[in-house]
Amino acid sequence: MRHLKLPENHICDVPFFLAAEEYAVTLAADGDLFFLWQVEPSVIFGRNQLIENEVNLDYCREHGIRFHRRRSGGGCVYADRDNIMFSYITARKGDVSGVFRHYTGAVVEMLRSLGIDASDNSRNDILIGQSKVSGNAFYRLGDCSIVHGTMLFDTNFEHIARAITPSRAKLESKGVKSVPSHVTTLSRHLDIDIERFKQYAIDHLTDGEVTLGDNDLEQIMRLREPYLSREFVYGSNPRGNVTRQARIDGVGEIAVSISLNHNRVSDIALSGDYFQLADPGTVLRDRLHGTQFAAADVEQALSGVDLSQYIASLSTKQFIEILFN
Repeated sequence: MRHLKLPENHICDVPFFLAAEEYAVTLAADGDLFFLWQVEPSVIFGRNQLIENEVNLDYCREHGIRFHRRRSGGGCVYADRDNIMFSYITARKGDVSGVFRHYTGAVVEMLRSLGIDASDNSRNDILIGQSKVSGNAFYRLGDCSIVHGTMLFDTNFEHIARAITPSRAKLESKGVKSVPSHVTTLSRHLDIDIERFKQYAIDHLTDGEVTLGDNDLEQIMRLREPYLSREFVYGSNPRGNVTRQARIDGVGEIAVSISLNHNRVSDIALSGDYFQLADPGTVLRDRLHGTQFAAADVEQALSGVDLSQYIASLSTKQFIEILFN
């Protein structure tokens, strides 16, 4: 795995680093890439999440906390200069769980080499003991996979608690009362500072380096632009007269908004913190448009559709159960 060396005195906000991940896809055929980054206080929420459900916008504006949408699925995270973001780009073949296992396994081994009791769980987190120190998200771009996430070295827990507003179902699924209660920081377990840890992680995880030039940066800046658009950041709320919501172990939280006309499906939209492998909206709209909104009719309309190819670990049966249970 090679270290992608980014400039230190450039526009280095969240959209820049997300664009750098996209650009790194063009370089990944020659081997896996990894880089770490830090930003001013920011909330970063998932591709399919509704901003007003996940982010306390008033609190963020009051405290100068920026908020950005990313292209990967998963949940909402807070980042600042006291924690580190990790990005991993690979062209290796494999499903989402295999890519996660390869990446999180390498990070866990790195932490254990520092004497930390680290482990990865069955989905996308890295733990110290029973507390989360790193949460990660995933998406595919072309033939490549991008994994990125937090590494909490230290952080402002008040901002985490008040800038992010997860649903009660998500907290109950983790058996916790609030966001900060189930996380920890590396600073509680290490006697080295953040700069030494960053260099240790690079040295341990990578065995080569790719340095970007001016032309590379120009292309990254072009890729950065869409992340800044109001349409991308705020998205559009799905409108429907029927809403179903559930949290499924190993999948995440899914909300389904259905528009009905004389009890027949006229439109359907999904939101949540699930990992999207491909856009499920098109196949669902094509198959369900005009279908009677009844379990047997929907099941027949979706016959032969494997929704796990669109949303990681979600079966078509589970999707139908969300609608009618």
